[in-house]
Order: sequence, then structure tokens, then C-alpha cells
Amino acid sequence: MQEAVIEAMEHWPRDGVPERPDAWLAAVARRKALDRIRRDVNYREKLAAIEAQPVAGYVEADDRLRLMFVCCHPALSREVQVALTLRAVVGLTTAEIARALLSSEAAIAQRIVRAKHKIVQAGIPFRLPDESELVERLDHLLAVIYLLFNEGYLTTGGPEPARRDLADDAEWLAALLTRLLPTEPEPLGLLALIRLHLARSAARFDADGNLVLFEDQDRSLWDREAIAAAIKLLERASSFGRPGSYQVQAAITALYAEAPSWPETDWTQALLLYELLVSLDGSPVARLNRAIALERVAGADEALDAVDALRDELAGYHLFHATRGRLLEQLGRTDEAADAYRAALPLTSNPAERALLERRLSTRAPRTRSAAGPAVKGRSSKSRSRRARST
Repeated sequence: MQEAVIEAMEHWPRDGVPERPDAWLAAVARRKALDRIRRDVNYREKLAAIEAQPVAGYVEADDRLRLMFVCCHPALSREVQVALTLRAVVGLTTAEIARALLSSEAAIAQRIVRAKHKIVQAGIPFRLPDESELVERLDHLLAVIYLLFNEGYLTTGGPEPARRDLADDAEWLAALLTRLLPTEPEPLGLLALIRLHLARSAARFDADGNLVLFEDQDRSLWDREAIAAAIKLLERASSFGRPGSYQVQAAITALYAEAPSWPETDWTQALLLYELLVSLDGSPVARLNRAIALERVAGADEALDAVDALRDELAGYHLFHATRGRLLEQLGRTDEAADAYRAALPLTSNPAERALLERRLSTRAPRTRSAAGPAVKGRSSKSRSRRARST
């Protein structure tokens, strides 16, 4: 009735007082009461529907995370999960996904089409799983989040060498997983790894947009508070006593970040950590990165032998050729080093990486350093996948 009176005060001065003001007020009040009842009924129905969904507690999750769980459903194979998530959730092109997974565009396109058919046929629901299902899909989610970070940290294509928006999205998703699964150490390890890399963002490119390699970066530009906070995350992950590849990668990156300078790095410790990583993740890319520390401990000859042993598996990977070129330079085999850089050049579309390789070729590669750097590339699927670079 109060609302009806308010409406009368608005309408009657303009339209005139009705013949029966009391009947007008009663009719308007009844209509408003019915409207309120209908709204209340709709509200209760919608609230009941929300409460019936198995997503209680996941108040921070958005539709993108739900979609990631759909893409990472156990009914799909590991390779399909990764490719579909990068396409449907992240929005990468088929070509970008193929470069990220070191595969062909045709193979990736087939995986994505098969995955979409499988989701429809299996009736996979669009929802967040319960905690047991969450743990079951955790490895796949971590792999996809890290691939997303890699694409933002150093892109596989496009005009920009890096996309901070993608890197920030990956950090957000990794942080969300640590809150959804607070007793799982690997999400903490991945979050620490991502934040250790982002802490060096200000030093990764010079004023002209050129890539600055890890060992040449101005360490005064690094965010030391962020590094310290990331290391605390890693320590928290280690307290569970269940080491995993992301924790080891974060430990390697932390070792480099804490060293006073590149030459003063504890290379013996770095090699031991790489050995542990290879035992957890025997991918050829993880073994390629091990060669960086092996060179410092055992010399360029032994490191080159280790790299050459990966030729059949990594012939289409630009950092294989770039790393090999650097080792050949160390041994004074400059013509062979130039050939290795030429082999690497057409295998990357990143403008900053291409410029670096072109500079090396233009100077006949006098003295260069690691193209891959200390941060590792390792498993994300049964196929080989990119890992964050140290540059």
C-alpha cells in the first residue's frame, strides 16, 4: 500500500485524481503485491537450483575454470585434453598450439575435432568436480596452466614477443588451484615457478624490445620481494614431502635467482636438481635443459654429446638447435654453430627470438649464451611441450 501511495503521488498530479482513489490504490497495491510474490517465487527457485549444483565452496571459480574441467575430463586422452583446453579456454590458434606442443597443425586439428565429438557423445557436464575428481585431473590442469603461462611469457607467434595478460591469467588460475587444493604441493610449486619468472619481467627485454638472456639481465631490476615470497611458497610445498616436477623446476629457478651473479651460481647443485627433474620427467626437453648445467660442471664437449643424443626427438625444436649452436661456439666450431642457428631460425615465430638468432648469425656467433636458459621445459602431455624459458 505504501508503494501504491508513492505511485499515486507521482501520477495523480500529472494525470489527475481518479474518480475512486481508494479503488485505484487497492488495485495498484494488489498488483505490486503479486509482482513481489512472483519475484520471491522465482528467487527461491533459482536459489534452489544453485544450491543443487555441486559447486558450493568454489565461489572464486568462473566459467573459464569450469570449461577447463570439461576439457580435462578423464574420458579424453592427455594429448586431447591439453590441445582442447588451449583452443577452447585460452583461445590459441591451431598453429600456436602445434608449436607449443611440438606437433603438426593437422594433428592438433584432428585432436580438437575428436575431443568435441567425445564431449557431446559422453555428455560431459559443465561443472566443477568434487574434490576427489579435482585431484584426479590435477596433473592435466597444471600442465595446461603452465602452457598458458609459457605462451604469455614468450609467445610462439604474433607481433609481440610476450603477452602479460596470458601470463597473469595463468598465475591467477594457479593461485586458484592452491586455494581449492591446499594440501596438494604441485599447485604451490607451479605458482612459485610462475611468480619467480614474473619477478624478473622488468629485466627480460631492453629498451628496443630485444631479448636479454638470463645471465645478462640487470638483477637490480628484479622484484626481490616477489622472489622471496615465491620461495616461501616453494618451502610450503616442500613441507608435504611429495616432490614433483613443478617443485623441482621452481627450485632450479630459485637457485638461479638467489645467486649473486650468473658465474657464482651453484652449478653442482643445479645439475643435481636437473638430475632429479629428469628422474621425475624424462621428456627430451627436460634432458635438453640439463645440458646447460652439465656444460658448467663437465664442460661443453660432454654437454654437446648429451644434446646430440636428442636429435631424433627434438629436430623440429628451435631451442635444440640454438643450444647446440651455443655449445659449438664454446668449442670454437663457429661454422657449425652458424649452421645450427640457421636451422633454429625458421622453427620460431617469436620476433625477439628471431632477432637474437639473426644477431648471432650476423656476427658469426662470437660468444653467445644459452638460448634456453635455466628454466626448464618438460612434460605437459605425452607429446613434448614447451616450458617457460629463463630469458
